Amino acid sequence: MLAEEGFVPLFDGKSLNGWFVVNQMGPGFLVRDGMIVCPVDGGQKLMTEKEYGNFVLRLEFKLEADGNNGIGIRAPRDGQTSVHGMEIQLLDQTGPKYGPMKLKPEQYHGSIYDVWPARTGFLKPAREWNEQEIRAEGQRITIRLNGSVILDADLNLVTEPAVLKKHPGLARKSGHIVLLGHQAHAEFRNLRIRELP
Repeated sequence: MLAEEGFVPLFDGKSLNGWFVVNQMGPGFLVRDGMIVCPVDGGQKLMTEKEYGNFVLRLEFKLEADGNNGIGIRAPRDGQTSVHGMEIQLLDQTGPKYGPMKLKPEQYHGSIYDVWPARTGFLKPAREWNEQEIRAEGQRITIRLNGSVILDADLNLVTEPAVLKKHPGLARKSGHIVLLGHQAHAEFRNLRIRELP
């Protein structure tokens, strides 16, 4: 991996130093061949020890067919990440389980789950590596997938009372970054972050 100015690794490729697990299922998360692996019988919440507010997060991930996972941002230790923080959806939506007509727009890959829909058509097929960038700067959340912007959300435009009541985490200024294992195999590598003012 080439050095990127201002970025520091979140994962050393050998251990889960700097992370902790909440509500561990089975083996939780494993380190294998330079990757963080969420096995089918593992998962729940793998959280950074440090909290982040404004940042650019870059990583690579690979999902199995029908794979469902998530990345939490500005999340508290306790509570439901997609409600009390924000969850960026990681989902292989091409298979029969989550195919067309079975999801709401704000449930597709790259969406701020249940809040703001992402553009589709940029996710590589299952079992191929994807590159994703999540930029959180104030109330603007921008996501690039394999080089294309799939979400550019201004959370100030989320004004519907029912949504704000259901998702108080939209107002959080900082919190943990979380890998959210949902009983589906997923692999992560090259996680690195640059903090913004």
